[in-house]
Amino acid sequence: MNRAEKAALQLQAVAVLRMLKETRTYDELSAVTGLPAGDLNRYVNGHVLPGTDRAREVVEGIGREALSDELEARVEFDDEGYVDNSGVVFDQSFLDLVAPIAANAFGFERPDVVLTAATDGITLGAAMASYFDARLAYAKKSKETAVEDFIESRQRLASGIELTYYLPSSALTSGQRVLVVDDLIRSGETQELLLDIALQADADVTGVFTLISVGDEGTSRAEEITDAPVGALTTFE
Repeated sequence: MNRAEKAALQLQAVAVLRMLKETRTYDELSAVTGLPAGDLNRYVNGHVLPGTDRAREVVEGIGREALSDELEARVEFDDEGYVDNSGVVFDQSFLDLVAPIAANAFGFERPDVVLTAATDGITLGAAMASYFDARLAYAKKSKETAVEDFIESRQRLASGIELTYYLPSSALTSGQRVLVVDDLIRSGETQELLLDIALQADADVTGVFTLISVGDEGTSRAEEITDAPVGALTTFE
């Protein structure tokens, strides 16, 4: 790990601790993290940075569990099972914390392009792209008026409805590394279309990531298509 990577990891750990501190006393935060309250005070207030090993523990272990708990607290389901995750996808600062934790937890290789679907996946895609210093590309259900060439992926759903996504051909080229992300995966149909777009472009898929997995059908479907890591921050049965 070079000096820049070490500093980035330390700052990510501090950001996670500051988020946790918003709803906890230092003693409560100490109970959650196992770190001394005095050290936590110095980290949160910017007086000192945690060491590399401690920072990695916060980001990869404590951080993932804490963000998963926070996500679960913000998500609501109605009587028909529809998911309201607006409390997450509209909070860019929260998503910015998710990106490094997801990258470290699932071992995603650094992509050249983060690919998602409009519109709910865009904020998460932006956070992941910013973290990896990659470009963001998003497929839409309609064609851009001024664009002539598209990669098109189409699928007829079990309901009989036909789902189609379009991505401008210039957004993705052969040989580029692509991370597919979305805010939610249930049946996996959207992710399958995004993976198909990446394969049509002859791109190299480095992973599939979603904030929320409802059941395991969608993630299993993605794992059948790609050998790259597939992960969700939290899973609801």
